[in-house]
Amino acid sequence: MSLEQKRQIVTAIPGPKSLALQQRRSEVISSGVGTMLAAFIEEAHGAILKDVDGNQFIDFGSGIGVVTIGHTNPGVVEAVSNQVAKLTHTLFTVTPYEPYVRAGELLTSHAPGNFKKKAAFFNSGAEAVENAVKIARKATGRTEIAVFDHSYHGRTNLTMSMNFKVHPYGTGFGPLAGSVHHAPMSYPYRDPAEMTGPEAATRAITYLEKRVGAAQIAALFIEPIQGEGGFIVPAPGYLKTLQDWTRANGIVFVADEVQSGMARTGKWFASEWEEGLEPDLITVAKGIAGGMPLSGVVGRAEIMDAAHAGGLGGTFGGSPTAVAAGVAVMEQYESGNWFNRALEIGEIISGRLNAMKNSYPVIGDVRGRGAMQAIELVEPGTKNPNPAATEALLKHCHQNGVLVLNAGTYNNVLRFLPPLAISDELVHDALDVLAAGLAKL
Repeated sequence: MSLEQKRQIVTAIPGPKSLALQQRRSEVISSGVGTMLAAFIEEAHGAILKDVDGNQFIDFGSGIGVVTIGHTNPGVVEAVSNQVAKLTHTLFTVTPYEPYVRAGELLTSHAPGNFKKKAAFFNSGAEAVENAVKIARKATGRTEIAVFDHSYHGRTNLTMSMNFKVHPYGTGFGPLAGSVHHAPMSYPYRDPAEMTGPEAATRAITYLEKRVGAAQIAALFIEPIQGEGGFIVPAPGYLKTLQDWTRANGIVFVADEVQSGMARTGKWFASEWEEGLEPDLITVAKGIAGGMPLSGVVGRAEIMDAAHAGGLGGTFGGSPTAVAAGVAVMEQYESGNWFNRALEIGEIISGRLNAMKNSYPVIGDVRGRGAMQAIELVEPGTKNPNPAATEALLKHCHQNGVLVLNAGTYNNVLRFLPPLAISDELVHDALDVLAAGLAKL
């Protein structure tokens, strides 16, 4: 786990060894499994990725928010190694094991809400969302699901229906699941300037009441900060107003924190930034286990217990190695300075991005919380989306050793999700590369 924390480009990107591997890949791997940057990664540590050609990239994506605690975090490596040597698999619903229970204790103790909570563990974020739908439907006896414009919830049949943007996630894969209804999201950059959070929420509520009917809705799913939709942070009061309406109408309020949760924004959950917000259920994944496949649903005990025995589970859900990693990560969040570090990183990135915005009118908006930041690119002097500039800037960063990700309904957002283990020097180095790309535009 000794990898020098520096950006280093020694070949063209991708290099000759990556190109050879790409040829092998094309022979045996489905073309439906796309790749943003065809540099084959051989090892990683902290905030650096090293490819097979020896190029080292600053990771500003964290595997789409997964390795929040850093690549090959020593505590995670030790926990997984120890667990693999003792017990690799049995299936918790056949014969249980202690790390699953410990992970549940940690997750329930830190989820927001002044009420008793319970949890269940699965494999992926989409699987957590699907199980939250099952739980909410069983608890309420209702069928309909409310989601929001610009949302992203996964790639399974049900979660594809819950996504806002059909391409590439749902194109040609229908028919999709029914009983899913999209309501208007709070989008401060594109909403009328005078619209408040409660007003935007009332707009969504009116739509759902007229189009669906509150008495038919089992659950309302919302990302407190939207991920794939472009890191949209709703206006203050939006989430709380929606929660008040769901409570008044017996609807389960579900916060999808697959990307925004687990210390990413400087708190355990992004929901905690909205005063008074206490989701009934929260879905988690990505940053919970340092790179191991683990997801979960946590929330009100009486709702979680609505599912009958055998109704929740799965062969690999909450595997011994995955929950051991989750325990190692959450215990570090408890005892370490990770939350402050997320805020420090956010201050550096947002400060630099806002300075760039003042110099380059192609940046229409800078937004985010903590180490979850983004820029929305537009045609200068307008709010027209500028996907061409976004793609050019993405390629510039990749060719110069900075791995960044795109996002947004209009394909015009660059999102920044560095590991919290990153140094200030690497943050500034990555942003210098970004600034040089903006200057070229």
